[in-house]
Amino acid sequence: MSTSWQDALERVTTEVVAKHAADVDEQGRFPEEAVTALAQAGLLGAVSAQEVGGLGLGFRGASEVVRRVSQECGSTGMVVCMHFCGTAVIEAHADLETRKAAASGKHFSTLAFSEAGSRSHFWAPVSSATKNGQGVVLDAKKSWITSASRATAYVWSSRPLASEGLSTLWLVPSDAAGMKIQGPFNGLGLRGNDSSPAVAQGVHVSESAMMGEDGKGFDIMMGVVLPYFNVGNASCAIGLMEGAIARTAQHSATKYEYSGTALNDLPTIRAYIARMQLKTDMAKALLNDTITALVTGRADAMLRVLEIKAAAGETATEVLDLAMRVCGGAAFRKDVGVERYFRDTRAAGIMAPTTDVLYDFIGKAVTGLPLF
Repeated sequence: MSTSWQDALERVTTEVVAKHAADVDEQGRFPEEAVTALAQAGLLGAVSAQEVGGLGLGFRGASEVVRRVSQECGSTGMVVCMHFCGTAVIEAHADLETRKAAASGKHFSTLAFSEAGSRSHFWAPVSSATKNGQGVVLDAKKSWITSASRATAYVWSSRPLASEGLSTLWLVPSDAAGMKIQGPFNGLGLRGNDSSPAVAQGVHVSESAMMGEDGKGFDIMMGVVLPYFNVGNASCAIGLMEGAIARTAQHSATKYEYSGTALNDLPTIRAYIARMQLKTDMAKALLNDTITALVTGRADAMLRVLEIKAAAGETATEVLDLAMRVCGGAAFRKDVGVERYFRDTRAAGIMAPTTDVLYDFIGKAVTGLPLF
């Protein structure tokens, strides 16, 4: 790129992501234009190594990309977050050509962990992997796959093939014979994230599609995926908060025609907006500390990883409740923009690991109990 990645991010977000955000939400369609523009700018390679054409930005750069994009479009922020999660596994365990494709965005990645049989306990799949004479046969009922119909392949979990352990991971082509996407997605928020159930009936893959060792999927989930997912999810929530604050502040300048005074002339309105900013900054500070803990290998890094998704998700719902309160009846109109953020923030608390599950994990960690 002729400009820095931050300049490219700002350009794509301003010129493409923001332009299509309302339509993506209204139509419940995948943010095709935004994802294409991000790929062309090299930004989908944020977590890929420079040696395979990526930017090698790690947690901090990936967080900044997701956060800035989410300020304009939560759906785009979430599909990019999931691409980074899948790409982190690909970086660690896939072949060179797949790593290059993920870095360029030609391979658009996602996770396929959640299942009907284990619900939000994504670390314990009940789907099967069975050897036959041609390789491996996968059978599963996945409850949610973000970018289900747009991803090139899924980082897929199953019970182990032959070893002990909770799970094994695979890289499974989304167009594999026997794969059925049960979409399209039509939901309350994040309406463009193409998150749909999928059923695998006798899907054949080669043994070389295994990501890491048989039975070691749980270790990859906890050591590679969870840090990127929780940081990315929190970044999305914080971006939504920041976008909502900008729109709320803009609306607060609206004047009463009869008096010529503005909403923000009222101390109560200013106090509400101040609370929104303070809560957002607190979550952002915890996010930055979480990333610092991860990149420096601090002893409390995993505790921070557990905390940040819960904290950002809970805070986002509080901030958007305040935004709706400040903007009043106008907040229910689409043109103000706040109601879209209000709906989008509701997703964080119920995306696995859910906020309630994270509270349980955090409580166990603080009281010295094993997490599992």
